Amino acid sequence: MTKTEIKNLLEEYNLRPNRRLGQSFLIEQNIVNKIIKTAEVSDKDIVIEVGAGLGNLTQELARKAKKVIAIEKDKQLILILRKNLSGFKNIDLIPGDILKLPEPKKVFLKNYRVVANIPYYLTSPLIRMFLENKNQPREMTLLVQKEVAKRITAIPRRGATPKMSLLAISVQFYAQPKIAGYVAKDCFWPKPKVDSAIIKIAGIQPRKDVDIKKFFQVVKAGFSSPRKQLINNLSAGLKKDKPEIKKALRDMGLDEKIRAEALKVEDWLKLYNLF
Repeated sequence: MTKTEIKNLLEEYNLRPNRRLGQSFLIEQNIVNKIIKTAEVSDKDIVIEVGAGLGNLTQELARKAKKVIAIEKDKQLILILRKNLSGFKNIDLIPGDILKLPEPKKVFLKNYRVVANIPYYLTSPLIRMFLENKNQPREMTLLVQKEVAKRITAIPRRGATPKMSLLAISVQFYAQPKIAGYVAKDCFWPKPKVDSAIIKIAGIQPRKDVDIKKFFQVVKAGFSSPRKQLINNLSAGLKKDKPEIKKALRDMGLDEKIRAEALKVEDWLKLYNLF
């Protein structure tokens, strides 16, 4: 829908965009098409959409997928969605907060995809919820804040500024994320303050070879004070002597003054195995 059509629809229901929920609606059909193309949805797919909004993306997904499970937190938008989606027989509309739904509803059907234009505040907890779920999706295609997308897909390179983060490790531990394209803030109404990006998280795999809780204990210890050197963070967080950590870093070919943001997932796995 265009900006005018969205405004008229909300006025009909005496509604306004809920800024507390980070509501910004897409007003460019070509971006919706780009998301669908990136997600590679087929008529054999079950798709989970988080934050169905007014149903623009939901309708396009339903035309491609076998089934769409659309989840929307805003109770007021549910009324609009029930009307806009009434012509589709392959859409299940679930009112509620995805992070607070009862556990059985979080364990979705096997072999499903996640496709969503999500509020920025929801990005990290939503991605981690799906990746850490015992029934992971095949792939996730998300429209997120541009800078967050860059952090998620960051890879340390020699001579470049290290940009790894706890979120990047949390995603790359399970999958291979990549940016499929950028979306200007003018493509939304109300216009957000920053640009967005379409990110695809593919190759999602469970990590049965690793004690996940202990692995992230090491990672979180390393990132506990991002401005401090890794050796200090690990010593404090894991209760290890600095000479032991220094030797481990040296054996891995890493500078003893290195910071957590410069390490790849493979480096963290080596530290996990050592400690």
